[in-house]
Amino acid sequence: MKIIFAGTPEPAAVSLEYLLADDRLEVVAVVTQPDAKRGRGRTLHPSKVAEVAQQHGIPTYKWPTLARDSESGVEARQILSDLAHTGVTAAAVVAYGNLIPADLLDVFDHGWINLHFSVLPRWRGAAPVQAAIAAGDEVTGASTFRIEKGLDTGPVIATSEEPIGLEDTTDDLLTRLTYSGRVLLADSLVSLSDATAQPTPQPVEGVTHAAKIRSADAQIQWNDPARVIQRVARAHTPAPGAWTMLGDKRYKIGMMLPHAGSEQLAAGQLALSGNAVIVGTGEGSLEITRIQPPGKKMMAAQDWARGQRELWNSDPHFLSPQNDEQGV
Repeated sequence: MKIIFAGTPEPAAVSLEYLLADDRLEVVAVVTQPDAKRGRGRTLHPSKVAEVAQQHGIPTYKWPTLARDSESGVEARQILSDLAHTGVTAAAVVAYGNLIPADLLDVFDHGWINLHFSVLPRWRGAAPVQAAIAAGDEVTGASTFRIEKGLDTGPVIATSEEPIGLEDTTDDLLTRLTYSGRVLLADSLVSLSDATAQPTPQPVEGVTHAAKIRSADAQIQWNDPARVIQRVARAHTPAPGAWTMLGDKRYKIGMMLPHAGSEQLAAGQLALSGNAVIVGTGEGSLEITRIQPPGKKMMAAQDWARGQRELWNSDPHFLSPQNDEQGV
């Protein structure tokens, strides 16, 4: 089966590598985002997908947009049409980051097949892994579907499930879904080729949406219940990173775990319990196990606490905000 691949970041590159190694598939071209400025020198670097494509000598197209009235859009339509005439029957899509215009959705016989990291129709949108963790879902997964005009609304070809553990961060969960999802994507493409796939329209019930994450979303609201705070922190790890204020300084908070001690702490109040750093919430307490002071790397909270003699001598001490009204 001849396909093209459209994707940009590291998870997409993992899928591309897998598809290239699958002798049932032939990747004849790659579409990705243009080179972007990164690092201290702000020099241009190709996407992770472009790097993989270059290593394998695959023609790569870096169109900034596929819009019909753009120069790149005109070129894209000609090239994609030519590829279809040479036998390409589908486009595999993983975190491409560009809108596929309606007039291109049917350029290939089997369309554009997207790998999405949720069990649709739950968590359509930009940040499904983060949304699943923050909502307290016990299980999430991956879906392959044919792209339509709507946002993640197309018929589902296949799904897989993945449990969410108490200490799973977005990074942990996304890594597992990336590696299981690449297999799902390859098998879905082959099933379309041999006519064994049975695409199923998504149900109307159970639709939820996962909006793009903002830094403000990662600010911890200590007046929330401990179980909610713990999930929200994991959902925003590693990026943009859960954060809070201590005085006039901004700290990132890493892993927090439920604390069953007898301390009666106000929301946002810090305390030491032995060597453990404990913080009160609107309901229950949490142990902060990892913390990143401004200008430093993430570290064990116990190590940070040992250097805070002045802080512990000025009781009480609060992280902020302690309620929703103070949130950013």
